[in-house]
Amino acid sequence: MDGALIKPLRAGKPAESRPAELDPSEFLAAAVRADQPRPSRAEAEAAVQILLSYIGENPDREGLLDTPRRVVEAFDELYQGYHQCPAEVLDRTFGETAGYDDFVLVRDIEFTSQCEHHMMPFYGKAHIAYTPVERVVGLSKLARLTDIFARRLQTQEHLTAQIAAAIDEILKPRGVAVLIEAEHTCMSVRGVAKHGATTFTSRYTGMFRDNPAEQSRFLSMVRGT
Repeated sequence: MDGALIKPLRAGKPAESRPAELDPSEFLAAAVRADQPRPSRAEAEAAVQILLSYIGENPDREGLLDTPRRVVEAFDELYQGYHQCPAEVLDRTFGETAGYDDFVLVRDIEFTSQCEHHMMPFYGKAHIAYTPVERVVGLSKLARLTDIFARRLQTQEHLTAQIAAAIDEILKPRGVAVLIEAEHTCMSVRGVAKHGATTFTSRYTGMFRDNPAEQSRFLSMVRGT
């Protein structure tokens, strides 16, 4: 086999050494503009009635008379992240750190989101760490940031990238690490129906991306080992 050429599986562009950048509008502002045209509440409720008829139900039976209103109200709650600004959550920082120079980790941030492919829930925990430069953000703000992005139609991969990008861009720390573990009902209650299967995604920037030892320390602390 000396001198044999091994062809790459996919010719063309060389592998990128850095992850693709996100559009700043995804994490610096609310996703819905005040002047953006939207259907009325009555139109949204009428759409729910159509879906009820589609599945074979009678929208006029007693148990379903109020369902369109309830569904639209539930959507207002489940998707409130479209109207919230991620940058505003992280805009207040504190400088009283006494020279603290290690990373800050908040683990086990519970969240529920909705799969953008089937509009079915996925839920789990986010673990977030960042290494501040002089100033830190309130710990609850990392949980709040997670909720804003989670309360939009999402993929887990995109959710992970958005959280990391927002912290990296707004706080400008020495590095960010985000690990998300979640169960997807579009996989556990339909399709292959594999209940209990867990999906892990991660994103690292700065010192966490460049230093495998910091990645390992982050993962060790997340696992409590």
